[in-house]
Amino acid sequence: MKFPATVDSFEALAALKGPLHLAIGVFDGVHLGHKAVIESAVSSACRSGGVSGVLTFDPHPSRLFRSKKPTQLIVPIRKKSAMLHHLGVDVVICKHFDFDYASIEAGEFLAHLKEVLPLLTAVYVGSNFRFGKKRAGDVQVLIKSGKKIGLNIFSVDRIKHNGNPISSTRIRENLEAGEIESVNDLLGYNYFSDGTIVNGANLGRKLGFPTLNLPWEPECRPLFGVYLVRFRLMDEAHEWLHGVANYGIKPTVAEGEPPVLEIHAFSTTELGAGDAVVVEWLRFIRPERKFDSIEALKARIAEDCALARQFVQNG
Repeated sequence: MKFPATVDSFEALAALKGPLHLAIGVFDGVHLGHKAVIESAVSSACRSGGVSGVLTFDPHPSRLFRSKKPTQLIVPIRKKSAMLHHLGVDVVICKHFDFDYASIEAGEFLAHLKEVLPLLTAVYVGSNFRFGKKRAGDVQVLIKSGKKIGLNIFSVDRIKHNGNPISSTRIRENLEAGEIESVNDLLGYNYFSDGTIVNGANLGRKLGFPTLNLPWEPECRPLFGVYLVRFRLMDEAHEWLHGVANYGIKPTVAEGEPPVLEIHAFSTTELGAGDAVVVEWLRFIRPERKFDSIEALKARIAEDCALARQFVQNG
């Protein structure tokens, strides 16, 4: 099969050749801790002439077991697959997660994987990995059952930031609090949005601060507010432009509408409706708020821009 590839079933890997080194996990956000696990699988596969893979799950298990309050994803599955391939993963298996799969006994999990993936050679997980019926399995269960069928088990200790383990939960909490710099530290890359610019109501232009409007509503929302950002066309050959962005519902002028990401560029840009862009979030400036008047809003936007420019100048 051609790599990189993303499949939704084990059967799709019937033509796979070479020993399979498989990292397993939800890997939401593909943060620094996840990368340590994934890059171990990629490195071993390269060294042995094998194939590197990731087994991940869709939907998130919480949608089965906590359907009224499921985990809000940092990135959707499509973006996660692309990010995994960017790390060098040959094949991503997005396994449909249902009650039948969740009911597999922990001690039988690896035997099941070996049956559907005969070329499976090694499994890579984080040290806190839990699996199987009632999440009864841990790394020790993997090691014990792996020995019985000749599989090597590699577990990676959790990476810490400022003394505390990096986790998707911690990133979600920071994101919802507007702590974007911490989010970027934990991810190991700049948090980003992408999509296609649409025409707006030109309110920003009327205020003297024209904006590019990006409809964007992730599951795990950043705190509504103003941020320093940089952006460019999806094509990596284009240069980054800096600006300020407001993410929210624009309570002063358009309260009640869906959230939108509005970007005001510091320099002239030819970008406009129909252009596909990526936006990286760099620094939090202030929460979104409702102003008493349009003049008060204009004055505060000017302050936001001046502060953001200072951040850019000071690096």
